[in-house]
Order: sequence, then C-alpha cells, then structure tokens
Amino acid sequence: MSRVGRARVGACAIAVCVGAFGASCTSSPVERPSGPAAGRASSATPASPAPRLVAAPFRHRLPGMPPSRGNNVYAATRPSHMKPRVARAAAYLYVPNSYGAPITTVIDQRTRKVVRVLHTGVLSQHVTPSYDLSRLYVEASGSNQIDVLDPRSGQLLRRYPVDRPYNLYFTPDGRHAVVMDEEHQRIVFADPHRFRAQRAVSDRTCDGPNHADFSANGRYFLVTCEFSGSLLKISTLGQRIVGHLNLGPGSKPQDVRLAPDGRSFYVADMDRNRLLQIGWRKLRIIGSTPLPAMPHGIYPSRDGRFLYVSDRGAGKVSVFSLARHRVVKTWSVPGGGSPDMGGLSADGRTLWLSGRYDGYVYGWNTRTGRLVAKIWVGGNPHGLLVWPQPGRYSLGHTGNLR
Repeated sequence: MSRVGRARVGACAIAVCVGAFGASCTSSPVERPSGPAAGRASSATPASPAPRLVAAPFRHRLPGMPPSRGNNVYAATRPSHMKPRVARAAAYLYVPNSYGAPITTVIDQRTRKVVRVLHTGVLSQHVTPSYDLSRLYVEASGSNQIDVLDPRSGQLLRRYPVDRPYNLYFTPDGRHAVVMDEEHQRIVFADPHRFRAQRAVSDRTCDGPNHADFSANGRYFLVTCEFSGSLLKISTLGQRIVGHLNLGPGSKPQDVRLAPDGRSFYVADMDRNRLLQIGWRKLRIIGSTPLPAMPHGIYPSRDGRFLYVSDRGAGKVSVFSLARHRVVKTWSVPGGGSPDMGGLSADGRTLWLSGRYDGYVYGWNTRTGRLVAKIWVGGNPHGLLVWPQPGRYSLGHTGNLR
C-alpha cells in the first residue's frame, strides 16, 4: 500500500472513532480478547465484534476481583446465572431474631412453612452468604460469635468467636472479611474463613458503622455511620479511611447499595425519610428523594431497573425507578407492619422482608405489588436471607451478590 493509501486508511479510522464516540479511539480502556487465539486472526477469519468500552467506574479493577460484565454491576445476578452447586441448596428463608430468644428460624419458600428453628447466638443480627457461596453465616453480636450454616441442609455446623459482629462483608477479591463492630465503632478486616482480626479501622466522625457497599471496581467501599449521620470512604487495598461525608442534621443512614451503572450509591436515610444519591467519584449528595417513613433496606430488581426500599415506619415498600429518579409504586402491608431487611427470590418474582417489630415475614409479588405471604415467626426478625441466589460471589450482608 502506498504512503497516500495508508494515510487515507488512518484518517478514515480516526473519523469512525470520533463519529461513533465523540472522542479518539484511545480515550477509554477496552475489554480485548485474550488467550492463544487472540493474535492469530487472518484475512480468512470473520471479523470479531468490536471490543466493549469499559465505563469509568469499572476501570482499574481491584487485583484478583472477577471482571464485571457489560458495565453492569449486577449483570451476573440474573435468574439464569445460578451456579449449579448453589442451585442444589434448599430454597429457604433464614430469619435471625435480634431480640429475645437466640434463634434463627428457617422457612421453606415453596410451602411457606417453618421447617426448623436453629439455636444461634444472642442478638442474631443478619444471615450472610460466604464469599464463595459455600456457607451461610449468622452474626450473633450479643454472644460474640459467628455461627456457620450449611446451605444444602439448613443445619448449624459450628461457631467462630468474633468480637461484637453486627454485620459482615467480604472484599471483592475474597481476601478479607469486613466485620462491622458497631458497638466499638470499628470496621475490622479479618480472615474470610475463621474471622481472625487482621486490622481495625475507626474514625471519630463515625458513630455506629453498620452497612456498606463496594465501588464497581472494588477499590473502595462506603460505610454508613448510623448514629453520627455520616459516611466513611475506605480504601480496600490500603485498609484506611480516605474520605468522610456528614449527611446533615437529623440524618440516620442505614443500608447503602451501588447503582447498576456504578455511577452512584443510594443510601436509606431513616430519620429524614429520604433516599439519598451519593456520587461515585466525589463523596457528595447528588440527589434526594422523599419516602414514606423510616426507609431501611435497599434491593435492586433482577433487571436492574428498580430499587425496592423497605419503609419500616410506614409498613410499605417504595419502588424507585433508576431511570426516572423517583418512586413509581408503593406496596403496603394490609393492616400495617414494619418491613425491614431481606431480599429477592432467585427468580426475582418475590421480595421477602422481615417484619422487625411485629414478628412476621412478608412476601410481595414483584409483578403485581400484592402481598402474597405473611408468616409468623415471633420475636424481632432482622437481617433475613433468601437462599439460594444467582451470582458469582458474595460481598456479604443479606445477599449482596455480583
């Protein structure tokens, strides 16, 4: 090819890139094919699809973290993405009792009957899947222990001593557990199998650390500080605080969940009855939506279009549209209730939540918004886990999978 021909080809390539993306071809990292065949393409081989641009929130992934799919945080949590060995687990609800009897009630999702009552520790707070989805953990903060359950049988296996575990998370590379020691104002990095403490992080601006979620690239996570009305930003690799945000007078942040596109976090501000939107690049409030009363848990729909927010003080669930940035539907508990924590069924058709102050477990049909189950367990049901779940790995809490 002549020098003039090469120049024309190069100019056309640049024009295509600029026309398609409004920037040069090298303006964004791309996902390229890998492996032995990657460099052996010939003129006889059909052209492969263009490499996918990696959106900014997904770049510079935490080493050892599984890659995201299609710039969607929850792409691997669709109903069809169930691991075979996870799918073989009994389809149960695990309902810990936070006050009163030290128990966790196990309910069959299909029959909606209690199948057993496990004697877990005092103040059983949340039930959490392990990073590799092979075990379930009950954080019993009053007994200073984490109880281990077998998800295939729903039986108690053993206990590990852990200082005041209120909530439990795992770093996206699976190298560390993160124990929320709310009573002692500590975020504790620990061994992810036996929970031996490795490093504790605390800050005078954070009173009552309890809920968390990780950025799309896994490099940092946000922690809600319930009693100081603030957030902490913590480096996953550095295991240190890199930012904090005061949410304002009267704030009482609870659950926090990353949006599917990774560009913002959503925080349930319980005492101010709002759903706050926090920017992913800079730690600041970029949106605020009024909710009925005492929003607590946040759960993304299987298709990534909505967030289901439990309104504990109103006996309702708010359906928040991520595209329209507003509540589009409200589901109620007939006669009132206190929906708190839980999650979606594997197929996404039922939202299961604990009734924190009335002793029930609720189930809503996510297509109609109708309450289809109300199961008595007694006591103060708290961090309910729905199992099994689709996904590749667990970040903790009551089933935050990716």
